[in-house]
Amino acid sequence: MSTPTLSGNQPASVTVSAGDTARGIGAYIARALGTGALTLVIVLVAWQGLILLLGVSPFIAKGPLDVVNWLFTVPAAAENRALILTNLGITLTDAFLGFVAGMLLALVLATLFTLSRGIEHALMPIALLLRSVPLVAFVPVLILITGRGPSIAVVTGAIVVLFPALVNIAFGLRSAAPQISDVIAVYGGTPFTALRKVALPSSLPSFFAAIKISIPGAITGALLAEWLATGEGLGHGIVVAVAQVKNFEVWSSVVVITMVSIILYGLAQFAESLVLRRMGMGQSAGG
Repeated sequence: MSTPTLSGNQPASVTVSAGDTARGIGAYIARALGTGALTLVIVLVAWQGLILLLGVSPFIAKGPLDVVNWLFTVPAAAENRALILTNLGITLTDAFLGFVAGMLLALVLATLFTLSRGIEHALMPIALLLRSVPLVAFVPVLILITGRGPSIAVVTGAIVVLFPALVNIAFGLRSAAPQISDVIAVYGGTPFTALRKVALPSSLPSFFAAIKISIPGAITGALLAEWLATGEGLGHGIVVAVAQVKNFEVWSSVVVITMVSIILYGLAQFAESLVLRRMGMGQSAGG
């Protein structure tokens, strides 16, 4: 890469002050908050509008105000919030463990696939098999292996996370310019050196894409495991509430877990923007 010059042979120095960085971060946060607020308004209007348009019975369908009242204004609001938050804590714990397990396994496998085509040919069919079998049909087999404890939620979440994360990270690791890898090889570097110095840094956009895809996937896996196996968390709570016709609890649980998923996705996107900006990849991240 040539050094930019102002005139003659004098190099031009390019510096980014802390104030510029802070302003950039502030502008990004402002845009994100504005986009989030607009999205929230659209969702709320569409939610209430569909209920009115379809003419669903108020006994079954609950609107935004119904959920807010059940969580914050009715006499039992504190108990209602405690119930939802307790179940939410269990679900997020299950989802976090499954997310971490799936991402770590995907990173290890993607690294091995990059270093050895033979390992990829041997292990990729197993990943494809896990992806192709419907998870609802696969969970009973997992229950027989792991039991109905918290481990089933971790395994289920890891399976949901594994394949999309593996594909994205492997693609990112192979997106490095081959010329740079050739330079490292010419100077006596090993494939592992090229992986560490070139492939891993260049795969950051794909790694963050894998994270953003995997967050809702891990939550879905946790909810599914709680529904079918553990008997805890929001997954189990929603099923029980449906059976007992506790429609306020059903709608509130769905709204809360949806909002948490959106917030976590937004945080991952914010972290991506900061890291890629720091690494000089801001344009790859969409500015």
